[in-house]
Amino acid sequence: MKKAMLLWLCGALAFCACRKDPVPEPPSKDADLSGQKVDVSGFPESVRKVFVLNEGGMGSNNATLDFLRVPEGQYVTGAFRKMNPSVGAGLGDVGNDIAVHGDEVWMVINNSGLVEVVSAKDETEIAAIQVPTPRFLAFDESYAYVTSWAGAYATGSYDENGYYSVTDSKNPKGQVYRIDLSTKKVDGSVEVGYQPEGIAVYDGKLYVANSGGISSQLPPDYAYDNTVSIIDTKRFKVTATIPVQVNLKNVYSDGKGNIYVTTLGDYWSVHSGLYRINASLEVSKVADYVSVSTLLGDTVYCIGTDSEFDWSASHVYKGWSVQGGNKKDWTLNVTATTLYSLYALDADTFFVGDAGDYFNPGTVSCYGKDGLRWSVDAGVCPGHFAVY
Repeated sequence: MKKAMLLWLCGALAFCACRKDPVPEPPSKDADLSGQKVDVSGFPESVRKVFVLNEGGMGSNNATLDFLRVPEGQYVTGAFRKMNPSVGAGLGDVGNDIAVHGDEVWMVINNSGLVEVVSAKDETEIAAIQVPTPRFLAFDESYAYVTSWAGAYATGSYDENGYYSVTDSKNPKGQVYRIDLSTKKVDGSVEVGYQPEGIAVYDGKLYVANSGGISSQLPPDYAYDNTVSIIDTKRFKVTATIPVQVNLKNVYSDGKGNIYVTTLGDYWSVHSGLYRINASLEVSKVADYVSVSTLLGDTVYCIGTDSEFDWSASHVYKGWSVQGGNKKDWTLNVTATTLYSLYALDADTFFVGDAGDYFNPGTVSCYGKDGLRWSVDAGVCPGHFAVY
């Protein structure tokens, strides 16, 4: 993502009014759930739907939910609003993460302060759970865990010379909220670092990536956070804090003791990258240049470009995979105006979200290692995928 856009997104974060608990209303009998026909030959037979959460634009209240209905090969847009007409505000303001747990789809709606839960079978709303500025989520057998900026924000303006200055801000440390899966109620929180982003669960521990996206704009240090907080799930307390690199983003567990963390860098002198934390909590760099990434089993796939500091460049993207800490080059011949997201369905089927100009509807494309298979129109900023 372009530097200017990222700064704007961080600076614009503020509280928004939360929706009240929903009053269920059946969807219209003539809700249009037909979609664009696409080729799903070769998809795993176990996959019923691929959900796509379109982030929308900050302050625009235009996050949307799409899904690919695999048996019929139909890509359906705007499913949440179609299936939940009583929710007048729609899905909300900025969809930040999505995951499937059992027969439920959980979505983090950042600027609306909501964790939205819908049925994976028919997209009807089950619960809307209030969490302040939520970011990402992960699960164990009893709880959903949600990272939160805890209401942090920074607003400012540019002067006549083009210099940006903060005029108002709030910068508490972030939180991880715990939501009971059966009651859909928040039952606790724990403090972590500044502006936490990704979260992963492994062997009774949570690994939380702290970005410091607001702290980077504020005195006295104007510095990003660079740590991973480790939380013991039984005690629900932080047991360790591990320095990695500035402005951390995604966290993945390979299920074998390795934790992988991506960093966005500082958009100026520190490149984005992928880092590994092993079972002994030793940190090592795997690679520079990570624009998007995804986990498939015990393998992390990454795509990046070494021209990421050239905001006007027509980027050439390179890919690699990492398994057990070992990096291997990988080719996916991606062509995108603004490469925004990546998801691996299997080792030969990948979805890529293209945000285009960030304001108009983007596209979702399906790639195989033989190249592009198809593209469809999606919502604004197609950023997150989940499989049912």
